[in-house]
Amino acid sequence: MTELSPGKLWGMRRLADAAGHWKMVAIDQRTPLMQPIADKRGTPEAAYDDVAAVKVAVTRALSPLATAMLLDPNFAYPRCVGEMPPSTGLILSLEHHVTDETAGGRQSRTIPDWSVRQIRRIGADAVKLLVWYRPDADAKVLAHQQAFVRRVGQECHEHDIVLLLELLVYALPGDAPGQLEAQRAPLVLDSMRDFASPDYGVDIYKLEPPAMLRGVPDPQGAEAAAVQRAYDRLGALTTRPWVLLSAAAGPADFERSLTYALRAGASGYLCGRAIWQSAFEHFPDMAAMERDLASGATRFVHGINDLTDRLATPWHRHPAWQGGVKGAGDGPAFAAQYPAA
Repeated sequence: MTELSPGKLWGMRRLADAAGHWKMVAIDQRTPLMQPIADKRGTPEAAYDDVAAVKVAVTRALSPLATAMLLDPNFAYPRCVGEMPPSTGLILSLEHHVTDETAGGRQSRTIPDWSVRQIRRIGADAVKLLVWYRPDADAKVLAHQQAFVRRVGQECHEHDIVLLLELLVYALPGDAPGQLEAQRAPLVLDSMRDFASPDYGVDIYKLEPPAMLRGVPDPQGAEAAAVQRAYDRLGALTTRPWVLLSAAAGPADFERSLTYALRAGASGYLCGRAIWQSAFEHFPDMAAMERDLASGATRFVHGINDLTDRLATPWHRHPAWQGGVKGAGDGPAFAAQYPAA
């Protein structure tokens, strides 16, 4: 039986349903919303109110169907948190959407004037940290990214809040056309391997498919076995429970990818654009967007929720827990473990 600190245990439970499954919707995206909005408006930059309005529409329509919502602090939280049911968990992103691009690879940083302490202070259940990662990047870049995660992991430990780490591979400056997709499986697997150590303090991994993002084979078809092997290898590398992200795949492809991931031991999903992208394409017609969210997006979420109910591994049954989890501390000395600051 593995012990979890009280804050982390409560946070993991808050993000899940009663069965221990995670059905989480992301609307913390910034660049994927800001540029299309600016293009449609014909302006150099997207207006704050436009970006926030899209996030509000998604949150209002989908948060009642989700076990947790992932928001950003700049556009989403101020306008969206009041739209969420109190039973829905709250994750806040920490990473800046602006990265440092170097010849040796991409380096991440936190949102200016934003911290783990502030995320905990306003009541979130988890910190989400996206890290762009290429295991074959320059050694200095790798050291920066690893130190970045390690520091945030330590801060999450100090504030007793769940750390959800998202790993995304990307094209290096010298990559040939198509190289990233050709190498996707080993890059995704090696990235997970690099962050498997408990020294990073990760509680949940948010992982991308270790196989094709588009044209995903039918999980019941003749090509399924080879794809499933890649997902099984990914699942075997995880040292904590994990969820699948959509990586901007379409709904049908994501549902197929999710099937493979759930078979490989995933505890659910944390997905954004595969759910609401088609509705967002109606922008700036907000009424049409809201209709699409209430119909197509809602049907899709019900579908992947049913899939998760049937195939997901409850988070507390991940093999890393060695028989389950329990809260750390017990008895009359419990409060002494948490002295006043």
